[in-house]
Amino acid sequence: MIASYQKYMLEFKRPSGTSRGVMTEKETWFIILEEDGKKGIGECGILRGLSADDREDYEEKLQWVCENIHLGEKELWENLLEFPSIQFGVEMAFLSLKSKTPYLLFPSDFTDNSKSININGLVWMGEATFMKQQIEEKLADGFTCIKLKIGAIDFQKELDLLQFIRSHFSPEQIEIRVDANGAFVLNEALDKLNQLSQFQLHSIEQPIKKGNIQAMSDLCKTTPFPIALDEELIGIFSFEEKEKLLKEIKPQYIILKPSFIGGFRGTKEWIDLADKYGIGWWITSALESNIGLNAISQWTYIQNSKMPQGLGTGALYTNNFDCPLEVSQGQLWYNTSKKWDFF
Repeated sequence: MIASYQKYMLEFKRPSGTSRGVMTEKETWFIILEEDGKKGIGECGILRGLSADDREDYEEKLQWVCENIHLGEKELWENLLEFPSIQFGVEMAFLSLKSKTPYLLFPSDFTDNSKSININGLVWMGEATFMKQQIEEKLADGFTCIKLKIGAIDFQKELDLLQFIRSHFSPEQIEIRVDANGAFVLNEALDKLNQLSQFQLHSIEQPIKKGNIQAMSDLCKTTPFPIALDEELIGIFSFEEKEKLLKEIKPQYIILKPSFIGGFRGTKEWIDLADKYGIGWWITSALESNIGLNAISQWTYIQNSKMPQGLGTGALYTNNFDCPLEVSQGQLWYNTSKKWDFF
């Protein structure tokens, strides 16, 4: 088996805002395996400034993986505990190599194009007029669940945007999720949650910065509507640490991004613990290219979750790879008439 890696810069169609700043491009890395005339591809979806493995020795670790590919997937995964995005890339590459085609990792009714995955429509941060335009587009596109990034513009303007949606659509018609990306300061968080609650929101992701365990636990006890942990899960590597975190905070939901939490194996550990403690969950992509999004989507389908998932990011880039994934009426489909363009 021969292994190699390569870097690729994804270019956003338009600058995309979060509470951590505006992005115009997204770095990603691919691991490519070759054996007996077959190829496998895995994506290491690092997000600089957020991923636990945003380290100076990242490329060095990729080189180490390629030089030690003979160790096999399981041993490599164990040796990559502090590099969750590379863990995911390794898992994906080995699955890809063993599969009938490099892209058909988990055959199902989804990959047969007979069933779809319910997804949320993502509304990026920006000026109120831009966010309102995005909201109107998502509603026109048939989404029944919308996720708004909040925390970057004036809070009152964000409340006005939520009022705009609710004045036209009831909670039964449109489910609204908001994601604060840790933007609320501790002494204002509960007040802001109370103000947000008037709009009958489904949930809020990461209202305060990660690492404030007691404060987050207190919020989850007193919140008027459900809280979902997102960034809080990043950098929690062992099963024991994961269980400790969930027992201490007791969130209503957790958000699972395989690129950030150790691929499918790491994600399954979180799911098992969430189920044990009665915590809800859904799966979200983390700005990967269509290579990573494809793997996450196929795996998500076989987890049999009925909740809207966060998998609608494939159309964000000008230089993404052509693939069968397409969004229609708030659903993600695998259109088997469309071809892949990578190898």
